[in-house]
Amino acid sequence: MTVFALGVVMFSALLHAGWNAMLKAVDDRAGVLGAVSLAHALAGVVLIALSPIPDRASWPSIFISTVVHYGYYLLLFRAYRHGDLSQVYPISRGLAPAFVAISAWLLIGETMPPLGWLGLATISAGICLLAMLRGAAQAQRSTIALALLLGVCIGSYSVADGIGIRQAGTATGYMGWLFLCEAPVPLAIALHRRRNGGYFAPRTLIFGLLGGVAAVTAYGLVLYVKTIAPLGAVSALRESSVIFAALIGVVAFGERPWKGRILAACVVALGVVMLSTM
Repeated sequence: MTVFALGVVMFSALLHAGWNAMLKAVDDRAGVLGAVSLAHALAGVVLIALSPIPDRASWPSIFISTVVHYGYYLLLFRAYRHGDLSQVYPISRGLAPAFVAISAWLLIGETMPPLGWLGLATISAGICLLAMLRGAAQAQRSTIALALLLGVCIGSYSVADGIGIRQAGTATGYMGWLFLCEAPVPLAIALHRRRNGGYFAPRTLIFGLLGGVAAVTAYGLVLYVKTIAPLGAVSALRESSVIFAALIGVVAFGERPWKGRILAACVVALGVVMLSTM
């Protein structure tokens, strides 16, 4: 992996961690996710207007990724009812890189040198260590199952997008249609909120749209790097955002204990070094 690709994905991970940290400042997380999805759809309209139509070979990937994203959002909404999800959610992020790397090997024959596989495994181990430090071992089986399903969703849309954007012939065109396909998500949330007599607080919309800009930029950068770097390596580096989010929690929100989070961050950093030298 080139230094450029590494830097772009790590910057993307920081952006992803930042907008996820915003969720801590707002109680209405479903509303924020709706606003984030709205930002995706608006960005999609702009990108479609400025880009050629993706090659027909990439449309199955867009369809698969869109459907899986819908499932991912549904699982997230359900997950917010589980107060201990934050303990095990890193498991989802830790498992996704391995899922992506193995799927890319099976589907398109893409592999990495031994040091790359070791780096990927190290990053995943560091992320899962964070989950264990948060008490994942004591979590209910249903919550762990939910985290595993989320991990499968993350891995599935990551693989679909990695393959699709390489076939599209236009990275921005692929991104545009992918983002626009998220339009039903904010519509569904708005209709559900209206039927239940609820509303969206201005603070929720502001945080959501700001988070949406960060999310669009973050995932757009990841999609671009997937055209020039192995999918498994890109996924592993992207999911290190969980560690960045944990460190933000220590610095910005005073979350404790901090020693275990620093240890997990060091393990992930070691994996990043391995991937950067493969």
